[in-house]
Amino acid sequence: MKAVFLLIALSLGSSLALAQSEPAPADAEQVQAQLRDYFFNAARFGDNEMLDEFIEAGFDLNSVDDKGYTALILAAYNGHGDTLERLLAAGADACAEDKRGNTALMGAIFKGELHIAKRLLATECNPDQRNAAGQTPAMYAALFQRGALLEALRERGADLDAIDPLGNSVESLARGEIRTAPPAQ
Repeated sequence: MKAVFLLIALSLGSSLALAQSEPAPADAEQVQAQLRDYFFNAARFGDNEMLDEFIEAGFDLNSVDDKGYTALILAAYNGHGDTLERLLAAGADACAEDKRGNTALMGAIFKGELHIAKRLLATECNPDQRNAAGQTPAMYAALFQRGALLEALRERGADLDAIDPLGNSVESLARGEIRTAPPAQ
């Protein structure tokens, strides 16, 4: 039923856009907004049947929601490995960042999704990709005591000597020492 609704919505949105020579009417914009919501919810909740409809329809897999989350980030954060695999196979960008610079890998580490984080480590993304706060995946792994992921990052070539702008390092975070202000000069 969801797939039928999706196909109708996709065709309605396309028909409205094709029938108009002017900017899309409010109805078409509402349809597009609802489609985006269905897409992100499919990734968030692991609804692979719905997600497959989006993939087959050629939906932009790297589109972002209001927080900058991609479907891949949502699937990783919510522990849906099979959804993540579908998105990766269809060409979703594993290195995409949300508005705070966090990646799917960082989300998986934060949530303790070991199998998903290890899968994301097998992509072409830089294992030292930093978020807007200057933190790396290894810093996340250390902070949240994800020893197996820290070892996997080491094996992938991650810089375990990296330091963020506040002076936090992988080693200090692993010890539970968290700086919230820059070191005195």
